Amino acid sequence: MEDFDIAIIGGGINGCGIARDAAGRGLRVLLCEQNDLASATSSASTKLIHGGLRYLEHFKFRLVKESLKEREKLLAIAPHIVSSMQFVLPHQEDLRAKWIIRIGLFLYDNLGPRAILKKSKFLDLKKHPAGATLKNNYENGFEYSDCWVDDSRLVILNAQDAKINGAKILTRTTCLNAQPKNGLWNIALKDEPTQKLINIRSKILINATGPWLPEFVSKIPELEKPTLVRLVRGSHIIVPRQFEHDFSYIFQNNDKRIVFAIPYQQKFTLIGTTDVEHLDGPNNISISQDEISYLCRAVNLYLKKQIKPTDIIHSYSGVRSLFDDGAKKAQKTTRDYSLQLNLCDKAPLLNIFGGKITTYRKLAEACLDKLQPFLKTKKLTWTSNIPLPGGEFHPREKNLLIEEFQKKNSWLNSRDLNRLFNSYGTLINSLLKNVRCYEDMGIHFGEGLYEIEVNYLLRHEWAMTVEDILWRRTKIGLTLSAQGKKKLQDWLDRSLVRPNLI
Repeated sequence: MEDFDIAIIGGGINGCGIARDAAGRGLRVLLCEQNDLASATSSASTKLIHGGLRYLEHFKFRLVKESLKEREKLLAIAPHIVSSMQFVLPHQEDLRAKWIIRIGLFLYDNLGPRAILKKSKFLDLKKHPAGATLKNNYENGFEYSDCWVDDSRLVILNAQDAKINGAKILTRTTCLNAQPKNGLWNIALKDEPTQKLINIRSKILINATGPWLPEFVSKIPELEKPTLVRLVRGSHIIVPRQFEHDFSYIFQNNDKRIVFAIPYQQKFTLIGTTDVEHLDGPNNISISQDEISYLCRAVNLYLKKQIKPTDIIHSYSGVRSLFDDGAKKAQKTTRDYSLQLNLCDKAPLLNIFGGKITTYRKLAEACLDKLQPFLKTKKLTWTSNIPLPGGEFHPREKNLLIEEFQKKNSWLNSRDLNRLFNSYGTLINSLLKNVRCYEDMGIHFGEGLYEIEVNYLLRHEWAMTVEDILWRRTKIGLTLSAQGKKKLQDWLDRSLVRPNLI
């Protein structure tokens, strides 16, 4: 039976962020995830690293300030998967007056650091490129900056760095039960593919299961059950690209919510999100017809080209496990995180409520601060300026690095190079080591996905299934043909090898 300082249940952004931070402080860390990493809420976001402009209306100044600081840090430590994005907010007088928006954007510009991102400004939409696709009644608007992120890859990179620092990462591994005894947790795990049972001990147990939080604590009879969980569903739709420029839109709605329309994967537009009370549990989440109608209606108020439900190519939904602060409406429930520490027979259990992908790194620091009395390590915080794997360059150097790689590897077309660099950053050198032509990359499954990349994902990123590869490690599932998916499935059936367990 192996011993750990911290055992983390849940392989989303919070769990993997904590694993990275803790392992880097020299702690013995185990993380187990019942499915794939980022298989639930953490891959179902709007793909933004942002301060939360609308949170200012709810006077969440601390949350916005912290988020804006983290936005800058994440852009610096993961410049391959995080990039700046310009948002256009068409003005609609009957929803919010210009002076209110100006004040909000002034605060947004100045509450946090902004070394790279552009300052907000007022727009004449009749002259701005983003105005051409809007209905003629929208004459003025505002432009401001935030960041785009490949959310599931952010999770993977944190898990990779945790492993580099000594953490054990187990996917497709269920926590059967956790029993406290004399200040330690005795934890029973089961590797689902092999049905092998694994028993470990840990000083501390962290519940980062998100929507599964109530279900997980029910496995601990000694624990007084927390009840402050509110499940809120956020859904998105993906349609063919609706505009050729690279600006994103933020649209105001009559219900005081906002909906984003974002250029996505070159050929598409991503639209979301909703805020719907979710009462059906965390499994088998999907968008409702009401949500589809809501999102179509929201963008159709603004865009000349109208979107119909039949235009939808793909949709996805995630459930946020928010701290229930008693708000009457789901959209007003706080997005801030809350940490609940319990002692069960002197063994610490930390339950995590809520949180945003933008502030995951700060949440991890807060968790370790709260657990410090139970830990021997005195190492200070370290994750704010250490790059994630593949991100060892300044954001302004990205295009130059791509150009230099292209010169050295002229055989690789620019489309494939950009996708690979935007996924792996400088790790592209390891991925394509000793590759001199496309023939060296092995079987081509379609859309620029080759055997060499799939092998890398299996060996270094815990991928096991077609869905892992096409939807979380890449987004090629949007364009790959049914024939290509079958070809990949057949290859996996022949090639997949399960990594060694503990």
